[in-house]
Amino acid sequence: MALGLRERLSRAATFLGEVQAELAKVHWPSRKETYAATVVVITVSLLVAVYLGVVDLSISSLIQAVLQ
Repeated sequence: MALGLRERLSRAATFLGEVQAELAKVHWPSRKETYAATVVVITVSLLVAVYLGVVDLSISSLIQAVLQ
């Protein structure tokens, strides 16, 4: 069934009120916490990239040696 305009507006207002209540419960990280997490993500990403690069180079060299 189609909802009337008043019912839609009422549901939308209820939803937005619930969203606001949930956002008030969120722990927003400080600038220091955000910086520390960013450094960890970048460091781990670089380490994984180097590891995968070494593995790729090793496997490529091995395959080339076998094919020649």
